[in-house]
Amino acid sequence: MNSMADALMGTARRWASQLGQLAAVVAIVLVGKGALAEPFYVPSGSMEPTLLIGDALLASKYPYGYSTASLPIHVAFPETGRVFGETPKRGDVVVFRWPGDRSQVWVKRVIGLPGDRIELTGGVVSINGVAATVKADGVGRAEDEDGAYETAAKYIETLPGGVSHPIFKLYDHGRLDNTPEITVPPGHLFVMGDNRDNSSDSRVPVRRGGVGLLPMDNLVGRVDAIVGSWNPGVRKEPVTNWLSGFRIARFFTSVH
Repeated sequence: MNSMADALMGTARRWASQLGQLAAVVAIVLVGKGALAEPFYVPSGSMEPTLLIGDALLASKYPYGYSTASLPIHVAFPETGRVFGETPKRGDVVVFRWPGDRSQVWVKRVIGLPGDRIELTGGVVSINGVAATVKADGVGRAEDEDGAYETAAKYIETLPGGVSHPIFKLYDHGRLDNTPEITVPPGHLFVMGDNRDNSSDSRVPVRRGGVGLLPMDNLVGRVDAIVGSWNPGVRKEPVTNWLSGFRIARFFTSVH
């Protein structure tokens, strides 16, 4: 009887040890996701051509500090402000929790910082009275999640301060090409998608499905890299063709 009891105790200790190791691994992963970096998936074309539908992103959390938005899962904690908070730089691509439903995570580019005066005229962004420079750069394909696409005019936009990035324009006179001047209040950001005619961003209030002026407490992190990419449009093709959807050239590339 004693030998049987000893065997059972030994088995229990081994199981306890293995469960403890598993719990430690899970804790390390959660701490890493909560404090260092977290992967995200791009579901829409609002940031084309910089980010494509199907891109897997790695967002670094430490550059802007931490808040309840930094948690790897959405928990309805009361807002507490940011710890070690830093203001993003103009031109950063950021991941954030949408003010209309904080369980949703969106990605846009920072255009205006607190105190900036932002205005759009004919699709051209002006910051504090200085217009961004826009240079034609050929054409591109603005795709949707089914693989259908529209031809888009591509431009290189250089914001005041020198940050350059590509943008798409689908129409000459888009519905959001002209906006009144607005001053970004303290603790907020003005964000836009690079696909200017297909982005519900700070030009659109939250009540109409946009971002409005983004509270910095909603920031999750800064997008630094694309770690993988797969074109979901190939789902319409036979399964044998699905491997062709991997965009190998986009794997482990930096985001600017």
